[in-house]
Amino acid sequence: MKKILYVLAILMVLAGCNSSGKNAVQAQEPAPVISVSSVPAGAADSAQKVLVYMTADISPAGLAAVYEALGREAAGGKVAVKISTGEPGGKHFLAPALIKDLVQSVDGTIVEANTAYGGRRAATAMHYQVARDHGFTAIAPVVILDENGDIPLPVANGKHLTEDLVGAHFSDYDFHMVLSHFKGHGMGGFGGALKNLSIGYASSRGKSLIHSGGRSLTSPWGGEQNAFLESMAEAAQAVVNAGGPENFVYINVMNHLSVDCDCSSNPAAPTMADIAILASLDPVALDKACVDLVYAAPDGKDLIERIESRNGILTVTHAAAIGLGSLDYELVSLD
Repeated sequence: MKKILYVLAILMVLAGCNSSGKNAVQAQEPAPVISVSSVPAGAADSAQKVLVYMTADISPAGLAAVYEALGREAAGGKVAVKISTGEPGGKHFLAPALIKDLVQSVDGTIVEANTAYGGRRAATAMHYQVARDHGFTAIAPVVILDENGDIPLPVANGKHLTEDLVGAHFSDYDFHMVLSHFKGHGMGGFGGALKNLSIGYASSRGKSLIHSGGRSLTSPWGGEQNAFLESMAEAAQAVVNAGGPENFVYINVMNHLSVDCDCSSNPAAPTMADIAILASLDPVALDKACVDLVYAAPDGKDLIERIESRNGILTVTHAAAIGLGSLDYELVSLD
């Protein structure tokens, strides 16, 4: 009950405020005013805003509820469930016990790709071992997408990228459930659906290409910050275009809200409370809604500072500008 009241209070704040703020690297245009609604699941309002569904119930049942609300069934072939397996040492990645029922309900295969920065997920054999150690192989098959190399996906009208390099197994799947742990990130400011689509699907070489703003296939370091952020948006669009927008659903879990990513082996402890699970058919609207909830939270100061200091909102606004999704959404509570 306390959790539901807390979320309702946040919804009331969102209904009457603009949460875009300024950021420390480059100011962005103000975000649109957010509408909050209780329209039935699957319905669209007269303005045809993107629907983002939300529940305060961070549990297997809550995951099932937001997925069902989307009205898009993961069916018709092989289903990839894209998660982060989490760097060893970190404990904030999505727990297998939390996602097990949802993954198994769609007969999904958990997919991941190797990192570009070293660590214990930089090579395929070690990465599979991490997946085992973290309990993911016990709940579903796991495939490292770039174990057999990568394939190029075209980027349409990219500012920095002409192609995105993803794991070669990407083409094995007919439907994609992008299941993301929303949290902070040391370089991107935050990580959600857009980061999972871009960096998450990218091969090790592809990750370097994104981080460097299209300048390097071998090193993720030394790139210009805004070029990196915009490259994430461009890579995310390439993935969605290649797979077909109708073959994706997006779910963000807002728990363990550290300022650091699950790619860190020693992430900072969260300094704010868990919020909710959100889901949408639009990754841009979904990430924007999550950012807005952080701004509305009474204890979101540290994560807000991380987002603003890295200009993290630029990934969202650039993704909207290139047509990947919308910043204008309706937040629908399922509680």
